[in-house]
Amino acid sequence: MPVVIIANPKGGVGKSTLATNVAGYFAAQGHAVMLGDIDRQQSSRLWLGLRPGAARTIASWDVAREEVVRPPKGTTHVVLDTPAGLHGKRLKDVLRLADKVLVPLQASIFDIYATREFLDQVSEQRQGGKPAVGLVGMRVDERTIAADQLQHFVASLGLPVIGMLRQTQNYVHLAARGLTLFDVAPGRVERDLEQWHGIREWLER
Repeated sequence: MPVVIIANPKGGVGKSTLATNVAGYFAAQGHAVMLGDIDRQQSSRLWLGLRPGAARTIASWDVAREEVVRPPKGTTHVVLDTPAGLHGKRLKDVLRLADKVLVPLQASIFDIYATREFLDQVSEQRQGGKPAVGLVGMRVDERTIAADQLQHFVASLGLPVIGMLRQTQNYVHLAARGLTLFDVAPGRVERDLEQWHGIREWLER
């Protein structure tokens, strides 16, 4: 049972957007998906409450915010949204649970430095290259100097950049209805689905 953790110590980098869409992707593949949320803001849990009954089922994993435990039986795929400032014992517990860690980051110097420190902590906790770690650029305009800075930063990490997602209202409008890119007609979000190609491949490995 793959457990995918979405983590970055910086707030507002798009963790919940990434978590909900990863869960939506797994659900679209016919998997029994659970979405957990140990972030105090409970954004992913709120999103689940907005999800229409006709959409593919994504179950809520009621994770105690102070304790991370194994998901219940009957689940085939788990996605866990984590809080800003994740570190110490809680980070160790999360990494022990994880098969894969997705780290969203934005093309901002503040996000870059916060993420670098976090990735160093993750590297110290990994054993035998596990869990696998992948980076996803969020709200990236590839024409900007900030995007160049981001590319330079990630090139120094030795970790795969599995996707770069653009700034678009598609994510905002879909989230407001409890939906993901994978819940609507592909033609409506074709450009965004193309940007998810590398992420989908990485998730399936």
